[in-house]
Amino acid sequence: MSDTQAEAGTAEAQGPVEIDEEMARHLENKREELFEKFEIRDAFPSEVLEEAEERTEGIQQEIADEVDEREDLREMPTWTIDPIDAQDFDDAISIETREDEYVLWVHIADVTHYVNPDTAMWDEAVERGNTVYLPGYTVHMLPPVLAETVCSLVPNEDRLAHTVEMHLDKETLSYETIDIYKSVIESDERLTYTEAENRLDDPGSPLHGKISDVFDLADRMHEQRKEEGSLVLNPRRDRAHTIIEECMLKANKAVTHELMWDRGVEAMYRVHPQPSPDEWDEALREIQDLNGVSIPGEAWEDPRIAVNATLEEAPARQLDKIQWAVMKVMPRAKYMNDPFGGHHALNFEIYGHFTSPIRRLSDLINHWIVYTNDVPEDLIALCDRASDRQKEAESCEREYKDFLQEVGLDPDAVNSRGIEVVEDDEAA
Repeated sequence: MSDTQAEAGTAEAQGPVEIDEEMARHLENKREELFEKFEIRDAFPSEVLEEAEERTEGIQQEIADEVDEREDLREMPTWTIDPIDAQDFDDAISIETREDEYVLWVHIADVTHYVNPDTAMWDEAVERGNTVYLPGYTVHMLPPVLAETVCSLVPNEDRLAHTVEMHLDKETLSYETIDIYKSVIESDERLTYTEAENRLDDPGSPLHGKISDVFDLADRMHEQRKEEGSLVLNPRRDRAHTIIEECMLKANKAVTHELMWDRGVEAMYRVHPQPSPDEWDEALREIQDLNGVSIPGEAWEDPRIAVNATLEEAPARQLDKIQWAVMKVMPRAKYMNDPFGGHHALNFEIYGHFTSPIRRLSDLINHWIVYTNDVPEDLIALCDRASDRQKEAESCEREYKDFLQEVGLDPDAVNSRGIEVVEDDEAA
């Protein structure tokens, strides 16, 4: 992607979507109607907000007091890559390329240092289950005052993190060792996806070597996943997205492997059942019948590999239809206390979430399990809760997007650029 194309797609280039006051009221009424329908709580109870405020006081002293108890990684080159409109930064990465191995560090905000089962914030997170992202409007799982301050890995400030350190074989990319520990980090830079792309193209730019190294690793991990049968429905991602997606997958997988194989504890695993053979056949036949699309003969044996190979070659105009044919037959993934059955789409025997504790209950709980090596008594109920709330959030998001289209607004434009309410005469 050229710099010009990259810039054209950013929020700065186009500015927010403008609507008048009447439309703003219309959208607000629709949101309230959907929140009631799907039992989504928008406002936080006062005790939760007060508790969050208290936990953001005296941050630097608290971190200084913690340094001796943790790995001090503040000198390590570390950075974040997020969308331009991100409000909090809960993951950062570091890398070293050595003679016979890669060492990849994924640092995740140490949310459970502030939010634990004895807090009102924890109870509220269980109630909410996840952050709900509507175009132009976010309903947070945790109070933003906490998520956007102490739990946000902003540059040039010490932050408490939960680090996943992975030593990867240079040839096979398999885990040689996995170490998960509490740390103190200091991010050097907060990069947008566009900025990370530009750094890869500019050898003289800060962090160019490190970002290039992590992209080389991520690209190899991506290709390896595809070859091994991991379904990749979005094959034309830019390099910056590939870095984040692959590093987070590798870290999530590492944590749940550690929990299952090394510790033998229950956790909140992500289980994705497979479609029946007849359902897969139906999807592949639908794809094969699309104009300009053909499934390579050697790929038919594994439907996931068949879809990957087809998406690589298919004309861009058919990508949505191919993706939809697959999504229609895919069962819902759910959270379970046992990884039995694995994750079909990713083709991972064991998988769970760890890298987004600010926005997902599952990750928050897995942080707690990793730290305490203890499982909440109500883990099965928590798994069901997280699964149900995710389903409700997705339904709410889908209905709100449909409504935006009905009133003549482009959900994708609103999502990427935000909304600005202007006086009625200005909007004309």
